[in-house]
Amino acid sequence: MTEVRPTTAASTASLWERDEEVAAVERAVDTLCADRASSGSVLVLRGEAGFGKTALLAETRRIAERRGCTVWSARGGETLRSVPFNVVRQLLQPALVSLMPEEAREYLGDWYDIAGPALGIADPGERQADPQGVCDGLVAAVRRLAKRDWPLVLLIDDAHWADQETLQWLAAFAERLDDLSVLVVVARRNGDVSGESARLLDTVAAASGRPVATLSALTPDATAGLTRATLGAHADAPFCREVWAVTGGNPYETVELLAKVRDSELQPTESAAAELRDLNRSARGGGLVARLEELGIDATRFAWAAAILGTGISVGLVARLATMRRDDAVRCAELLRTARILTEPDPANGPADEGDLEFVHPLIASAVYDSIPDALRTAMHGIAAQVVTDSGLGAAAASRHLLQVHPDDDEELVEQLREAAREHLAVGAPDAARRCLERALLEPPDPAVHARVLYELGCATLLTAPAKTIGHLQTALAITGLDDDERVDAVVRLSQALLHNNQLEEAVRAVEAEAARHEPGPAKLRLQAVHYMWEGVHAQESSSPGRSESLAALARTCTGRDNSERALLILRGFDAMTHGENAEEVAELCDRALVNGRLAPGLGWTDTEWGIELLLMLATAYAYTDRLDRAEALYSEGLRTYESAGWSGGHLALAHAYVGLAHRRRGRLREAETSLRESLRLAERVGRGLPLYWTATCNLVDTLLARGHVEEAWSIAGQYGFAPPYPSTIVLPDPRSVRGRLLLAVGRTKEGINELEAAEKAAAARGHHNPVLVPWAVDLARALATEDPTRAAQLATDVRRHAERFGTDTAVGEALRCAAALETGQRAVRLAAQAVAYLEASPCQYEHAAARVEYGIAARSTAELNRGLALARSCGADGLVARAREVLETGRGLR
Repeated sequence: MTEVRPTTAASTASLWERDEEVAAVERAVDTLCADRASSGSVLVLRGEAGFGKTALLAETRRIAERRGCTVWSARGGETLRSVPFNVVRQLLQPALVSLMPEEAREYLGDWYDIAGPALGIADPGERQADPQGVCDGLVAAVRRLAKRDWPLVLLIDDAHWADQETLQWLAAFAERLDDLSVLVVVARRNGDVSGESARLLDTVAAASGRPVATLSALTPDATAGLTRATLGAHADAPFCREVWAVTGGNPYETVELLAKVRDSELQPTESAAAELRDLNRSARGGGLVARLEELGIDATRFAWAAAILGTGISVGLVARLATMRRDDAVRCAELLRTARILTEPDPANGPADEGDLEFVHPLIASAVYDSIPDALRTAMHGIAAQVVTDSGLGAAAASRHLLQVHPDDDEELVEQLREAAREHLAVGAPDAARRCLERALLEPPDPAVHARVLYELGCATLLTAPAKTIGHLQTALAITGLDDDERVDAVVRLSQALLHNNQLEEAVRAVEAEAARHEPGPAKLRLQAVHYMWEGVHAQESSSPGRSESLAALARTCTGRDNSERALLILRGFDAMTHGENAEEVAELCDRALVNGRLAPGLGWTDTEWGIELLLMLATAYAYTDRLDRAEALYSEGLRTYESAGWSGGHLALAHAYVGLAHRRRGRLREAETSLRESLRLAERVGRGLPLYWTATCNLVDTLLARGHVEEAWSIAGQYGFAPPYPSTIVLPDPRSVRGRLLLAVGRTKEGINELEAAEKAAAARGHHNPVLVPWAVDLARALATEDPTRAAQLATDVRRHAERFGTDTAVGEALRCAAALETGQRAVRLAAQAVAYLEASPCQYEHAAARVEYGIAARSTAELNRGLALARSCGADGLVARAREVLETGRGLR
């Protein structure tokens, strides 16, 4: 029989029959080292337990270091999946340890305060960290450090056991390697993962752009070659075949079995082959447990304590957990090393995790952990929690042990878990906080704090799981235990969760019912304000009877002395703006809600008492009353605040969308498109169908139409589902009006008219008569100019009446543009000239440019057309530029 021997590159026993995989690693490392500007890459290794994934990663380290690469490595752990950021912290240890705090701050820049707490190198801030922001911060941190340490190789072993926070970072990082020359090698088992973790690992694999390397068992020939290489060439064929039959070709089991054959001095002949099965059983499962017991009670206790710790296994820490003297612990550690159960960390696999020891293989660690009697294992986790706490590592570090302790009416444990949850939230790990609080509920908490735990659980899941938040907060409100302020806050947060879960009617009812329970005072006023706020963003077919009148009456009593009154003034201003009431009065209401022209303390963009919706209403009321300076200042402040705080989820998506809206109103169409595309990118991560997604899409379509990019606008609408049914919250500008204009632009005139008539019906039902905010009538009048000129003229008259009532230069100028488009001759010229006069005073430069071009065409004025052309170019209105140039180039009838 031909002896199968490993290649030079795969010279260790665990790398037999791994030539193809090693060659792929060598090619990837060569590509990495060849060009600093090359794109990064991902290699994924999959295989059953013991199939040599760890050995391949160790070989990858050796290959990379021989080429002069920097190598960072980390490993997931079966008992450590509940520890947030565990694996990414391991991965960054080499870089973090080498930096002084001031150097780390310099390298990470603005991301230091966002990602630093998750990495354990900075104290958390006062506010709950945004998990998406922390993930983005970690991506940015590794990208910056990778540029310093090129060529960089990242090795992640047992990724199927990685914590979810690390997997979220890894998935995001793997998708952003186009412009970063880094090699990422990930090893994972075929199973042992499901749900969100499985989805994230699939994302990593997809980012690799190459087939996943699936490791197979050794063939009989390879097993024979490995047997003879280990025991000698005299090992006979029957013996070699039995080694393969007993181990199934599992490389790890083969290596371990051959080591035991060698240690027992068993001769590798056919006559001894029958003993192989017993030897193999002693290497795993029950056989391993029996072998451990043979080493004595103390060694068994030591191994159990090491398995409970899972990471950072030091003799001293194990001795404390196993309650044994240090000299006894040293002796046990040596026994377990000799028995190939524990070993010293291999320097080739990277730095040890603050420990002197590790298990020889994860299979052994799992077998030892599973062998601990259930009651004793639970008790040891409780002791481990105390040991970790006494070591000064904090409640969050101890929480993974507390999660394993049986419920026992322990109020101290409840408080520890609550504190751990607060620590997890502070670093951006809401899922870890949720697990702690859910476990606290099982204890159970004392009735006096039960509702508070539910309330804290609802707050922990607000940003990540609104449906769960609803259940927790509803239960908290159904029992006693919350004081008045906590109860009001819980109701407000419940309404926010209902809103984010697209249950706006339920949100309105919940706040309304709670407000009815309170006597007049600050709490009732706050609830009334929130009630009006949710009704104000509800895109229902009709407003509640008398809503605007009652809101106006309540706002008349407000002087702006506290935030509840300021909120009511904002809501009244927004309501008046949507109804097209006098713009000066709208702006005056909004001004009264400010303190010295700025947001009041407690009403900031990251303050949780009121939320983002109220501030967007304030800024938008300014935006549509031609106070664009104030609107832009507020939108930009929100964007800067979210970026500096690391909030890169839905809040940042909305901030970019409204900055884009401000650019669009101002006439900076290129800038608007850039902001809105970024908003849509962020909104995609949060989830389709949500109000923020509609806001980004609607504004982008509107901007592309203004630019004259009709085909692209149509493509975006199709790609992102910009079509009925519309969301339950209002979207600005009105999506029916924007979609109607889009349909007209692509030549689907009848459908466009139908959509605009639907917008007319919806606006009438809600009393939305602001012709700039809901511009259906202008486009419908133009569309009907030929087939129904009488109705078109009436629509133009109504638009002008509403515009003059509202009173802004933009509204009146746009109404005059519409009227001019329906006329001919000198009347059209006079109306177009009036439109130019109003829009020249307006801050909306695109509308001004359009009016100039239309006036130039009507008046046959070369000068006006050139002025319009210059304005259109500055706005980025390519369609308007093309129209003006066409008329100028033909020159027919121009003066």
